[in-house]
Amino acid sequence: MAQDLYQHPDYYLLDELLSDEHKLIRDTVRTWIKKEVSPNIEKWAQENTFPKHLVPQMGELGLFGPTIPPEYGGGGLDYISYGVMMQEVERCDSGMRSTASVQGSLVMYPIYAYGSEEQKRKFLPKLSSGEYLGCFGLTEPDSGSDPGSMITNIKDAGDHVILNGAKMWISNSPYSDIAVVWAKDEQDIIRGMIVERGMEGFSTPEIHGKWSLRASCTGELVFDNVKVPKENIFPHVQGLKGPLGCLSKARYGIAWGALGAAMDCYDSALRYSLERKQFGKPIASFQLQQKKLSEMITEITKGQLLLWRLGVLMNENRATPAQISMAKRNSCEVALNIAREARQIHGGMGITGEYSIMRHQMNLESVVTYEGTHDIHLLITGFDITGINAFK
Repeated sequence: MAQDLYQHPDYYLLDELLSDEHKLIRDTVRTWIKKEVSPNIEKWAQENTFPKHLVPQMGELGLFGPTIPPEYGGGGLDYISYGVMMQEVERCDSGMRSTASVQGSLVMYPIYAYGSEEQKRKFLPKLSSGEYLGCFGLTEPDSGSDPGSMITNIKDAGDHVILNGAKMWISNSPYSDIAVVWAKDEQDIIRGMIVERGMEGFSTPEIHGKWSLRASCTGELVFDNVKVPKENIFPHVQGLKGPLGCLSKARYGIAWGALGAAMDCYDSALRYSLERKQFGKPIASFQLQQKKLSEMITEITKGQLLLWRLGVLMNENRATPAQISMAKRNSCEVALNIAREARQIHGGMGITGEYSIMRHQMNLESVVTYEGTHDIHLLITGFDITGINAFK
């Protein structure tokens, strides 16, 4: 069982920009990760096992919906607190962070922002505590980067609607108690709703054979004439702005999280390079290894500065979706590049479960794709700075 020796890199003393509360929150999550997750994460990933028993612990720790007001079971924290939480979780594993991000940003947030008071009271406290696990149904087999082309639909049937269709690549779905689902009504308007486990015609088959996010559960959502009560439909949003608003919140967490994976790879590579000897001296003494490590810490530091500023803008309610998009893309690109270079420094050991590098690298191949691919985020930035929409 590997010992978690991780030390947080802070080359520009950015901890001085964090409050004592931020640092206490981060250290609390780090302590839990090192005790409950790190000792077994390689085993769970190798066996493609989702550690569902950790969900209530994550709820107790406040990892689900930390920015949701306390009256609904949330933590009432700011967005930098949310960021450092996600960074600590993904520093260990992207799949574990996905579980938290989906629960908080893609399930709890839309219920809080778009739901009725009854929906908030019924679902948010149970989601916050981890009693309920939730998932988010937007992507379809033939509708990924173009969510407006979804074919999942609802038809009016009196006091309920009839839901038909399918969603694909849905984190948490096989174990979820509820799903936040987006579908088109008979006027082709996208509506959000809560679909509950046990509704007739609703199933969540698991996707097998993944090489990535193997300690996370991924599946489908299948709707075969599912009767959804109208009181489960979100009353306060219509159109694509509903799901896209959720994605902005989740992408913000991913931006912090992916950089956490980069930090872990750098920390491991630095330690390994100081311990591993070749030609009679540590490989850290060779110029090419120092070049790799220097570039890693530079990109991490730039990413840390970007995320801190974005967190401030989020707290002031001034961050734009395009700014969040830039941060998500940058962190994913930086993390993937650092994971690949760290693997080189570890040599053959880098592909083994003794180190976290290859697991991070495989996970990040999913993170760079979901909730907006690298190229889509580039086009979002391009649209924002030129005013020209390359999607149409």
